[in-house]
Amino acid sequence: MADVYVNSKFVGTVDNAEGFKKQIIEERRKSTLPYLVNVQHNEKEDAIYVETTKGRARRPLLVVREGKPIITDHHMKQLERGELTWSDLVKQGVIEYLDSAEEENALVAFYESELTMDHTHLEISPLDILGLCSSLVPFGDFNQSTRLNAGSKNQKQAIGFYAANYPVRMDMDVNLLETPQVPVVQTMMHKVAEYDKHPSGQNIVVAIMTYKGYNMEDAIILNKGAIDRGLARSFYYRPSTSEELRYTGGLTDEICVPDKDVKGYKSEKDYRFLEDDGIISPECKAKEGDVIIGKTSPPRFLSSMDEYNLTSNTRRESSVALAHGEKGTVDFVLVTENEEGNKLAYVRMRDQRIPEIGDKFTSRHGQKGVIGLILPHTDMPFSASGITPDLLFSPHGVPSRMTIAHLIELVGGKVGALAGRHIDGTTFDGETSDDLRKELLGLGFRENGSETLYNGVTGEQFEAKIFVGSMYYLKLKHMVANKLHSRARGPIQLLTRQPTEGRAKEGGLRLGEMEKDTFVAHGASLLLKERFDSDNTVVPVCESCGMIAVHNDFKNQSYCPVCGENVEINNIELSYAFKLIVDEFRSLGINMKIKLENKY
Repeated sequence: MADVYVNSKFVGTVDNAEGFKKQIIEERRKSTLPYLVNVQHNEKEDAIYVETTKGRARRPLLVVREGKPIITDHHMKQLERGELTWSDLVKQGVIEYLDSAEEENALVAFYESELTMDHTHLEISPLDILGLCSSLVPFGDFNQSTRLNAGSKNQKQAIGFYAANYPVRMDMDVNLLETPQVPVVQTMMHKVAEYDKHPSGQNIVVAIMTYKGYNMEDAIILNKGAIDRGLARSFYYRPSTSEELRYTGGLTDEICVPDKDVKGYKSEKDYRFLEDDGIISPECKAKEGDVIIGKTSPPRFLSSMDEYNLTSNTRRESSVALAHGEKGTVDFVLVTENEEGNKLAYVRMRDQRIPEIGDKFTSRHGQKGVIGLILPHTDMPFSASGITPDLLFSPHGVPSRMTIAHLIELVGGKVGALAGRHIDGTTFDGETSDDLRKELLGLGFRENGSETLYNGVTGEQFEAKIFVGSMYYLKLKHMVANKLHSRARGPIQLLTRQPTEGRAKEGGLRLGEMEKDTFVAHGASLLLKERFDSDNTVVPVCESCGMIAVHNDFKNQSYCPVCGENVEINNIELSYAFKLIVDEFRSLGINMKIKLENKY
């Protein structure tokens, strides 16, 4: 007797569990039962689990009977003629969807040639086990699994041509590659996803070699000549917006050039770019602090008398200025209104980004790295045919990571560039490396992809042969220009009096426990003292009861809230965060006494 569970609820028992499971599957294939039903026979528990719930991951497979797939050549011809659709195949039971539970009872073959009498299903394509981004990685079956994951993740961060209507969109943090290219080494998915309409990389010449240690630890070296010719140049777009809000009492904001009598007026220099309507004009070059949308608002608080005499009130300044660390050219100005009918002003800034040291690049195999050096074209190594690589990739990145596809793509890209064709690198189904090597040999190059290179500085021939090929490289959105951050003095938080956090808020650079340990190890005690001085404050303390005393600046007197005035009070230097926690303990009814040691 086997227990039967439907959606995890016990519904009864059956005598022949295997027969019951097969009957449900047959009924589903005949479309008597919905195709959403999945069934599993758990032999260890001797239980049948039937699932119809939402949110299960299910995937389509071809049904196999007696070692042969049900789908026939007749089906294929009907599909080609458009007489059959996918849904028809599902209804006929030729294709069925399995969830993870039912797949436990199935034996799935990758290829038709592998089918045996034990197999129950056949993959429609072995590529099915991969998602969209992973299937864009060429020769993915030659990569280690974690690198394949990293490769698909990196592609999502690549800069490319994300939408054709980008000029009329107001998206935050948009990056656009100036000259995106379609990869030479493609997979089947590139055609399916119409990748040529939204590419996000460029085909470049890569040499696998070191150069004076500038590409240690995953760093890469770029050819300045390639950058001057437009390699990996991109634009960064960022919109700012402001709205004319309405307040109670009929008061409203106003987008305009603020008058000098407005509370919080900046300076004429800050407003120099504003037109008569209070909005900056296109193609102005602005930097941090420059006002791009001028706006004034009514005063925050109205006293009872002022409510009747609104004319005497000075308005306050509430313009939108470029944030700390931002700069660029005004690309587009849009004036519109929102659902409430309030006036909206958008200003989109544009900034050209030319590759610089610290910018992040990656191949499609999870081999990411930052630029460690931009080398003049004349100092780059060159081949006998005069080819200089655009990028030098460290050879240490390959052995431990086992990204063999990275090397195969280099050979494939080289063949594709020389033969003038696209190379098929579909995972499990691409061109073989042997075929590519034979073709490369026929094109007049060494079949293993290596070439003799010469030192660009001395002209001497390198003793080792260098692996050179063409490859699709991606520029990632993580650029130094967006992350560079430093500060001397600046804003502090109200509560702790410590520096604010984050680049946008002009925050401080936090020195944590581990950074503190390095200073201790170096014996740099005075530097450590200075680092931990960001919220230094002087507090009067009562020597009698250890309470924090009160200092009256007006009378230049200190007194203790407990002991009164006739007691000795000393000023001590401490961190404001410590003083704060003492106060917070006190609010819980816990009194912390500060004991002062004798100063003499």
